[in-house]
Amino acid sequence: MKKTIILMAIIAIATTKLTFAQSKTDVAFNQLLTAYYDVKNALATDKKDTATEKAKVLLTKVDAIPHKDLPAAQHALWIEQAKIIKAKASELAVAKDIKLQRKSFESLSSAMIKTIRTIGFNNATVYVQHCPMAKASWLNEKENIENPYYGSMMFDCGDISETIKPK
Repeated sequence: MKKTIILMAIIAIATTKLTFAQSKTDVAFNQLLTAYYDVKNALATDKKDTATEKAKVLLTKVDAIPHKDLPAAQHALWIEQAKIIKAKASELAVAKDIKLQRKSFESLSSAMIKTIRTIGFNNATVYVQHCPMAKASWLNEKENIENPYYGSMMFDCGDISETIKPK
């Protein structure tokens, strides 16, 4: 009887610790997603300097992901995508014009889309939106199209290609 109670207590503690670790990881991923949205919103409203600053914030959020607790397949994918996200956010942060920023944002978005589809960390609905003119997709926190590839020229150009519900 005593051994059963002790075993149950150990299992409860281990489960709580795992749940806490997962929620800490989810929080960090959602902070990364918010930083990504900030970059997207800056590009969609033609704010090059804001996009530069927000890309620097995004870089810090990538480094803050406690990824070691992820299951092996998700961990491997995150390591791969994090390299792309960091490289493209770095390019975006130093780009001298908004066209170059938008080009970097394409690959950054592809990596973020692959990450969210595989890891499924979002705590709110995420919309994958696509611009046929740019032949590129992005993530949006809102259902309304806000095109980061053309900004004010074609702010609402695009469509929702996928809706990712919160887990």
